Amino acid sequence: MLTLDRIYLAEKILKEVIRETDMIYAPNIKSDANIYLKTENLQVTGSFKIRGSYFKISQLTDKEKEKGVIACSAGNHAQGVALAATKNKIKSIICLPDGAPISKIEATKNYGAEVHLVKGVYDDAYNKALKLKEEKGYTFIHPFNDLDVIAGQGTIGLEILKQLPNVDVVVVPVGGGGLISGIAYAIKNINPKCRIYGVQAEGAPSMKESIKEGKIETLSKVQTIADGIAVKTPGDNTFSIVREYVDDIVTVTDDEIALAILTLLEQQKLISEGAGATTLAAILSNKIPNIKGKNVCCLISGGNIDVSILSRVIERGLKMSGRKSYITIALSDKPGQLADVSRIIAKTGANVTSINYDSTDLDMNITDCFLKIEVETRNREHIKEIKKALKEAGFEVCK
Repeated sequence: MLTLDRIYLAEKILKEVIRETDMIYAPNIKSDANIYLKTENLQVTGSFKIRGSYFKISQLTDKEKEKGVIACSAGNHAQGVALAATKNKIKSIICLPDGAPISKIEATKNYGAEVHLVKGVYDDAYNKALKLKEEKGYTFIHPFNDLDVIAGQGTIGLEILKQLPNVDVVVVPVGGGGLISGIAYAIKNINPKCRIYGVQAEGAPSMKESIKEGKIETLSKVQTIADGIAVKTPGDNTFSIVREYVDDIVTVTDDEIALAILTLLEQQKLISEGAGATTLAAILSNKIPNIKGKNVCCLISGGNIDVSILSRVIERGLKMSGRKSYITIALSDKPGQLADVSRIIAKTGANVTSINYDSTDLDMNITDCFLKIEVETRNREHIKEIKKALKEAGFEVCK
């Protein structure tokens, strides 16, 4: 059974391995609430996963350690298991789908694991891991549905209460539920008045749907930029704990997550992966109720975002916040039009970054054209100001 004593034991064992991540006050995030960021993105391996993995592996018998451990993951869990096994001087095998990003494959190898690339998707890699477990006698380290893994993640709850004793609300990302189970169990057993909210991606709401239906539900598909919480089926252990100790679960869209990643990058100088930014996304989109004047802790669970994805996420975040916009104008194809448009936009203080001239669209007159302009702007109000100025000057703004 999960107990508070078990979480305290995990805290003691993890002391020499993990770092106690900072609790950062973020006054610019929201004017009517005190927002704090628990920065597990700065943890060893770049995410909270090392906590649960290391504690689980530390509790194995000598015989189990001798045979080694196996796991299946395309991300943070793989790296956590690899490092934990290496520090305990035992063998680790990680099964990854062959389409996993090269950066994650290399990172897992660098932490000491033997990587098996499996043709297909995550489910194929998972089945291969279970097959090897049976054949070789390895211990399978589950990413979330294991009580020792949950206890390890629960040490974050103890740190939150130590760093912010008067915390009113804690917001936690939710995939399979191991992280929020440990945190909620620890905090609620010490401070029952503290509210715990989970956040899932709108494209992967497996725990939210399961709690709503009163039984474990399996999604037919998951689709989100928050790959760290893209879980189709929550665990039975995590489901039971979440149902008892978590106040509510909300969802956020990929665009809201992108804006949160951009906000963390610009305002806090923190890099977060999609899953880690879901908590701030929920705050920015006003999904967490009754936080006015409250001390709110947002857990930034990880920072292992692929660089190629980061550039796309920043682009989406800029559009979401009104910092970048595309304006389409229908023009008569005659000299001087572009100069007039440019002058108006410059006068509003915006910056034109690209122009596309299209005179071939079949929906326009043969003597007309569409002028598509990309502009850097301050916010959504600034975009409205530009469009209003163009219309007042007699231009036809299409969108």
